[in-house]
Amino acid sequence: MSLGVRSWHLLAGVSLTLTSVWAVAQDAPESLLPKMFDEPPARATPSAAPAAPPRPSSRPAASPSAAAPASPSSAPRSVSTPVIQALPVEDAPSFPTSGFVTTDASGKSTLTRMPTLEELQGMSPEAFEQLLTDKLDLDMPAGARRSMEQIGLVDESEGGMAAASLSAQNPYLVQTAIAANRGALVSRWGHILLRRALASRLQAPPGMSPQQFLGLRVGLLIRMGETDAARAVLQGLDISNFTPGITREAFDIYQRTADFTGMCPVLSIQGMQDDTAEWSAAQSICDAFRGSGAAALARLERARVSGKMPRIDSLLAQKYAGAAGRSRKAVTIEWDGVDTMTPWRYGLAIGVGLTPPDSAMSGAGRMYDYATALAPMVGLERRAIAADRAAASGVLSNAAMVDLYSQVYADLEVTGEWQKRAESLRDAYTLEAPGARLSAMQNLWTGTTGEAAYARQVLTAAAAARIAPSKDMEDDAAALIASMLSAGYDTNALAWSPIVASGSEGWGLLTLAAPGRIRAVDSGAVDTYYGADDSQNKRRSAFLVAGLAGLGRIDEGAASRYSGDWGMQLDSATRFTAAIDKAATDGDAASVALLVGLGMQGSSWQRMTPRYLYHIVSALRTVGLDAEARMIAAEAVARA
Repeated sequence: MSLGVRSWHLLAGVSLTLTSVWAVAQDAPESLLPKMFDEPPARATPSAAPAAPPRPSSRPAASPSAAAPASPSSAPRSVSTPVIQALPVEDAPSFPTSGFVTTDASGKSTLTRMPTLEELQGMSPEAFEQLLTDKLDLDMPAGARRSMEQIGLVDESEGGMAAASLSAQNPYLVQTAIAANRGALVSRWGHILLRRALASRLQAPPGMSPQQFLGLRVGLLIRMGETDAARAVLQGLDISNFTPGITREAFDIYQRTADFTGMCPVLSIQGMQDDTAEWSAAQSICDAFRGSGAAALARLERARVSGKMPRIDSLLAQKYAGAAGRSRKAVTIEWDGVDTMTPWRYGLAIGVGLTPPDSAMSGAGRMYDYATALAPMVGLERRAIAADRAAASGVLSNAAMVDLYSQVYADLEVTGEWQKRAESLRDAYTLEAPGARLSAMQNLWTGTTGEAAYARQVLTAAAAARIAPSKDMEDDAAALIASMLSAGYDTNALAWSPIVASGSEGWGLLTLAAPGRIRAVDSGAVDTYYGADDSQNKRRSAFLVAGLAGLGRIDEGAASRYSGDWGMQLDSATRFTAAIDKAATDGDAASVALLVGLGMQGSSWQRMTPRYLYHIVSALRTVGLDAEARMIAAEAVARA
């Protein structure tokens, strides 16, 4: 933005920021011993802080009035009434906005020059508000505009995909792979890989505009629950280059992150892209934060009275907007009769510090758990409950989970089961005896199933990596190895290789997770594994063979024999397997990652087939994503 435009925003009092209080959990640094676990907090009630000294007034004290001049001797002695005469002033000129704003036939306004202080003083309140709320086309110098050629967060040197990965890809395939993905993946590691691909600085495939490509990526990140990543990627594009579709994606992002003022610069430049009550209310919220609080609250109240917006939504918007001004109007939020949840409603509620009742949250879906786990304004216990689903899916990292539990441990107001769980995690790090640390981890694992069980393994991954391999713990080796691999501690896990027996559950995980080239796996060990497999329909054994075949760690003859005997159909082809195999042959890592996400959709690993797992792992290994291939194969076996 040019210096002149910045000055205008300062004069108008509408300086806003696109940043938010939300921290990207995945960027939290990994730490073996969390800082908050170094010393236990004092459990005594803290003493009251000393009262702050009174704040000095910024106004100068009123000076005593000057003494009245003496009356002439001829003046009557009666007491007279003083006459206050107004000082002569010139009428302030009126300056319409047409002097520095032009509007074309489509209604798009352009700021042609900067208004002076005299012009600002002479504007009527209506003209001033019109200028602030007009859809402005800012005249940004070419040198200040950002290129749309490569938009994203990470480039190839930082772990992202190569910028030209999609340069030879069919744009229809890319569009289908992204648009058809509903965002829920069975694999935590598949989710992490897809997020990295979508956040990479990539060139749009031929035949697709940069805005169209960006809109597809941002939309999928939102559906995955990665709202922080979606917002960061979106902000790589200048607002002046937003399309109506991208503007609507921006609205979705900001309401899901409870950052409604983040939408204000977008509304100022692009205007409203929908005539719904939510968009109008968002404009009113922005007006309130620009200083027009009374008018904004009046519009929101009219929307409630007229029935254009549900009562609960209008009252929440009034409460949010009222935080900006000096209005003393009390807004009482009543949840009676509210039995559904929407992103708009939930974002406003947590934005003003309210907790929606269970009746409204019942059946709301996993997206609200992701938002809750990432929201710093939500209570720690609610965030910890939601964190299980977020960690199992890949939204939260091991470091983010440990940090959250550290805060729970340090908070004197959190008691009961969650305080006990935080204490167990601390014990898993700090107790001296390895057996005692293992027991503390088992306290966290016990009594959980499904996503919660895997999330607790993610939580304890770094603590498990600190336990030295011991023959005394052979029976618990598989659980420790699975916990380490859930967060990528493959080197620590491999230290248990001499401990686990051939054909055991721990052996299967390590055989898949081992980096580098290893010799072909003995069929006898696979048969032993199959014999001890107690999973439904021997799915764990089927995933083991599919993963070994995809990694090239079992000879083709044995793989074909197991495929035929167990009905896995590894050699049969579908449109999906043909597409991902071709992308792998072409060396297109970005397309492979997008297709992995498309093929791993589902609510649980019961939705995954050995045939798809084989082609996914093989394609990843072919394009050089060996680490992701190994972790996905090991996760499939651990969670089957």
